[in-house]
Amino acid sequence: MIRPVAHIDAMAAYALADLGGPDTVSLAQNESTFPASDAAIAAGKAAVDQMPLYPDPEWRDLRVAIAKVHGLKADKTLCGAGSMELIACLIRAFAGPGDHVLGTDYGYAFVATVAAQVQANYVKAREVNLTVSVDDILDAVTDQTRIVFVCNPANPTGTLIPNDELLRLRKQMPADVLLVIDQAYAEFSDGVHDPAAIFALVERGDTVALRTFSKAHGLAGARVGWGYFPPDIACHVRKLLSPNNISTPSQAIATAAMRDQAHMRATISQTANIRDRFASSLRALGIDVPHSHTNFLLLRFGSAETAQKADAALRAENLLMRGMAGYGLPDCLRMTICQQAVMDRVLAVLKGIFQ
Repeated sequence: MIRPVAHIDAMAAYALADLGGPDTVSLAQNESTFPASDAAIAAGKAAVDQMPLYPDPEWRDLRVAIAKVHGLKADKTLCGAGSMELIACLIRAFAGPGDHVLGTDYGYAFVATVAAQVQANYVKAREVNLTVSVDDILDAVTDQTRIVFVCNPANPTGTLIPNDELLRLRKQMPADVLLVIDQAYAEFSDGVHDPAAIFALVERGDTVALRTFSKAHGLAGARVGWGYFPPDIACHVRKLLSPNNISTPSQAIATAAMRDQAHMRATISQTANIRDRFASSLRALGIDVPHSHTNFLLLRFGSAETAQKADAALRAENLLMRGMAGYGLPDCLRMTICQQAVMDRVLAVLKGIFQ
């Protein structure tokens, strides 16, 4: 029998969401309920005739578009097959056996998976009221800490800490610890917190800011993420990125999507309006819902049994949320914001339980 190396054999695979059957409406993946812009779709279709050729390994047009929109330097931008590829390469480049990769209580679980791949120890700092606590992160940093990951806005809680807190974290943390700020949902909070402050941290040389096209731009299927990197960090991550990692149509569609900021802002506005109205309706039923700065809501039912009851009732109507027991929140379900008609169906099910 051919066996893998011992630490891979001992690992559990990263747990993906249960997507149900063909008749299921999935509210489990945090995908955009609104499509990508017409300009982005047209650009992707136009790029199909280039399929005999390998894609641009430097993502030139895409980097220029990102840099222009965000006021950044194109040569400090790296692109990945989703931000997951960038996360994986960062950990592989800067952590190894016995090192500590530090996250938070309810931080993105994929980070723990990659830490296990390199035999690093994934350590969690306490969150307070389902919110990242900078003081608790600082208390958890040790001489073994190589990387600190902070998701802001957070997944799966949807909560947000001010940029000033991230600046304080970076200032008080040792300079030889890499800070990675995962901003997969940042477009939903950019109107509240100026993104320039976080991108400016990159100029220190010890911080990376990551973003994605999967959420606000409606391009989860294109698999395009990007990050702003110090050159000394980027050069090592580039060694590990898959060459020609983003297909030609995906690069074209993401470039056009980045340029169509009006469409992205409209998507954010429509999503937030549905989200906030629905959150109010849930709270009126007595369900605890933290204020979300994302395209999803966390529903806290008070007990694991009640969460399971709600999940079963929703599944009976072919509505599928994501259970949060794997994140240490067995009394919670996480739901993507969908079209209003779907939200109305969800509310009717929950009213049947809680009214």
